[in-house]
Amino acid sequence: MSVSVEKLEKNIVALEVTVEAEKFVLAVKQAAKTLAKKVNVPGFRKGKAPRQMVELHVGKEALYDEALDHLIGPAYAEAVVESGIDPVDRPAVDLVQIEEGKDLIFKAKVTVKPEVELGEYVGLHIEQDAATVTDDQVLEELKNQQQQHARLMTLDEGKVQNDDTVTVDFEGFAGDVAFAGGKAENYELAIGSGTFIPGFEEGLIGTEIGQHVDVNVTFPAEYHSEELAGKEAVFKTSIKKIQRKELSALDDEFAKDVSEFETLDELKADLRNKLLKQGESQAKGDHLKAITSKVVDNASVEIPEVMFTERIKAMVEDLKRNLSQQGMTIEQYYQFSNTTEEVMLERLRPQAAEGVKTDLVLEAIAKAEGIQVTEDEVDEEIQKLGERHKQDAKKLKQSLIERGEIEFYKQSLISDKTVNFLLEQNA
Repeated sequence: MSVSVEKLEKNIVALEVTVEAEKFVLAVKQAAKTLAKKVNVPGFRKGKAPRQMVELHVGKEALYDEALDHLIGPAYAEAVVESGIDPVDRPAVDLVQIEEGKDLIFKAKVTVKPEVELGEYVGLHIEQDAATVTDDQVLEELKNQQQQHARLMTLDEGKVQNDDTVTVDFEGFAGDVAFAGGKAENYELAIGSGTFIPGFEEGLIGTEIGQHVDVNVTFPAEYHSEELAGKEAVFKTSIKKIQRKELSALDDEFAKDVSEFETLDELKADLRNKLLKQGESQAKGDHLKAITSKVVDNASVEIPEVMFTERIKAMVEDLKRNLSQQGMTIEQYYQFSNTTEEVMLERLRPQAAEGVKTDLVLEAIAKAEGIQVTEDEVDEEIQKLGERHKQDAKKLKQSLIERGEIEFYKQSLISDKTVNFLLEQNA
């Protein structure tokens, strides 16, 4: 087999692949045997009809198609290795020559991974910010704990305030017509949570237990229901119960109730230490991000559209898996977040573009610097991964191999080593 490479516009190449005539003849013979088992040829048992009779029955085109199905895939894969290209999409295949007794020739047009023009990526001297914790931050964390341990007290009387939890009955009307999904009884709603239609929660503030109130709202223009998007509506609402948080005083007794400490000062010191560790971790992450972002910004690369598309698809699949673990579908997510598939895909595009470029630049730096991982390093990391997830390391590695994911895992380890290299070279 022989291969020639022709560079077309941008990141597209055409491989012209020549397969020896003998291989094509063998493929056609095998195709005839395969088809003989699938079709009924008059006068012959299945699988016993000779090649000529099979060809007369199904036609030469069908015979050749069957042969090509088994020949072109492996030939293309071999051509990719021989030519050294790195495809990022499925090829578009055109036949150039197909005739028994002659070499089979086909062209495969495919998008390839783009070349990266690296800019400065060492000696940037980007400093890490020092982590600090203020008294206000400690107090804010204390107040968060105060809120978390607050008791919900049911009021006998009073008016709805922000941060109250109310139990309501409501029914929504567009004009004089009740709309589907707009009715509920004994619905618990935290005022100020922003979980309901804009204007609804605010419209309940100041109402009293037992009061009936009409709350006027306007649905957002991009609301998931086309029948309600941008329209005015009224919710006929009845206040059935008001619950209000009762906060404990921030004193030594509070510290004893919510922690293992005896005094409020000890609790504050512990919170300060935890906030400092969080701040140091955040500062380290921000430092790595700043270095990587600068290195990526300094590089130039023209990214094929298909790479954006594939990255966005992967992000959506990740979102679906995460939602599924929470018992929610992607359709419900669109409804609750008041968005659509088209809007979300457009929002994901900048993140996808940044991710693809970052991966390409890190890969180019690893190649330039000869950064690799040994098999021992791979095994060591898989061992750590297995320990974290309480899985046998050998079985975990075998699973990665069987799913065809081991090379992706190795690439992620190389990427991590490259990031650490950049940290060392630019601190």
